[in-house]
Amino acid sequence: MKILPLSARLVKYLTKRRLTNKYKKQAALLSQNFRHPGLHVERLEPKNLGFYSFRIDQQFRAIFFYIPEKNAIKVIDINDHYR
Repeated sequence: MKILPLSARLVKYLTKRRLTNKYKKQAALLSQNFRHPGLHVERLEPKNLGFYSFRIDQQFRAIFFYIPEKNAIKVIDINDHYR
């Protein structure tokens, strides 16, 4: 499964917080194994919308959805999980 490119806004967010390398590592795991235990993938509410999140590190999570027609994942947001 492939991960679609991030928007410029998300690239800037990662760069500002020095998370680029951590994101790349976790995104590689996600593309290889959606259920990898280190990702802590969660299905978000309301479940019928099909949004998920995965852990970048203990503080930050990435929000994404799966596009079955393309067998791809689109990351739509990265945020501080505890704010």
